[in-house]
This record gives sequence, C-alpha cells and structure tokens, in this order.
Amino acid sequence: MKKEINDMVAHGTTTVGIVCKDGIVLAADRRASAGYFVADKKAEKIQKITDYMAITTAGLVSDTQLFTRIIRAQLKLLRIRKGKEPSIDEAANLLASLAYVNIRRPSMVPGIVGFLLGGMDKAGFGLYEIGVDGSTSKADDYRTDGSGSSVAIGVLETLYKKDMSINDGVDLAVKCLNAAMQRDIATGNGIDVMTITKDGIKSVISRQFDTTFKA
Repeated sequence: MKKEINDMVAHGTTTVGIVCKDGIVLAADRRASAGYFVADKKAEKIQKITDYMAITTAGLVSDTQLFTRIIRAQLKLLRIRKGKEPSIDEAANLLASLAYVNIRRPSMVPGIVGFLLGGMDKAGFGLYEIGVDGSTSKADDYRTDGSGSSVAIGVLETLYKKDMSINDGVDLAVKCLNAAMQRDIATGNGIDVMTITKDGIKSVISRQFDTTFKA
C-alpha cells in the first residue's frame, strides 16, 4: 500500500544553495514526478517566506505546500510578538521542528520533505539544510538536496570557490542543475534561480524548457 501511494505522490527534484561573499544563491528545477510519470512540468520549488529569506523544497508536494504556508505565518507572528525581524537561525529551527514532528506522525502517506533555507539578517548571510528527519545543518559553502543531489554535489565540490561573487554563484548553480538534468530522471523541464542580497530577494533566472518534438 505504501509503495502504491508513494507512486501517486509528486516528488523528486534537484535544489542547490550556494554561499557567496555578497549573498546567497538558491536554485531548483521545475519537474515534479510521481513514480516514472512527470506529474508537473512547472513546479515552483523556491518560495519566498520573508523579504530576506527563501526556501527550496524537495519531497512530497502536499507537505512542502503546507510547510511553506505555516512557516510564513509563524515568522509573521514572531515578528509581531518580538517587534523585529526573525533571524535565520530562528526560521531554521521553526522549519526543522515542523519536519521533525511531521515524519514521526503515524500516517498512510509518509511525510518526507527537506528544505534549503537561505537568507540575510543582522548577523549577515546564512544557509541551512533542514533534513527530512528535522535535523539542521548550517553551511559556510554550499548544500544540495533532492534526487539529483548526488550529481550536483560533484559539480559543487569541483567548481566552488570560497568568497565567490553572486554572479559566479548563479553560473555555478546553473551548471549544477544542468548536470543533474542530464543524469537524474526526476530533474528537468526548467530552472529557477534566486539571489538573496542586501537588496532583498531577486529572481535572476526563470526558464521553462520546450521539450516538444517538431518534425
């Protein structure tokens, strides 16, 4: 039964987060798969949660959509209560708590979802990986998640340079996604790349690929 349910739920992706000297780069593909079926060719896997924080999502679509709504609401409530913008650490811990409870709750559909959280606060720029088990890992270089991460990590380890510019980070993110799309069947159909700098969150690449064969 679990296998049949999992085959009907959209999942699979490649997401990338890169720490640069002047900001954070987040990138993701657009394909959502259900087993061997492409369920969605225009899935949006990078979500803005505050003016200076965004997340990439990898896992069950229903969980990622619910978590995104909840974390946005929780951060707004935290800002009202404290009278100041929440820190990246606070956002990461809130998101990790949701993931921790979710995967341990008995359910016919196992809740499996991971995130990369990038942002800027008073302390500077930050990048976190939130695992499907609710674990948190702060990165000082890069992180990648999803079914194509085993391909993307090789590109990151080869080409990443400490203190690289945001533009170089964008180029590297595109190379990671391109490599993943060549080898991972659950990655493809398009790419989105966002940057987080002192000026806020900006979409720098949003591209859909036309895979229709024309005779």
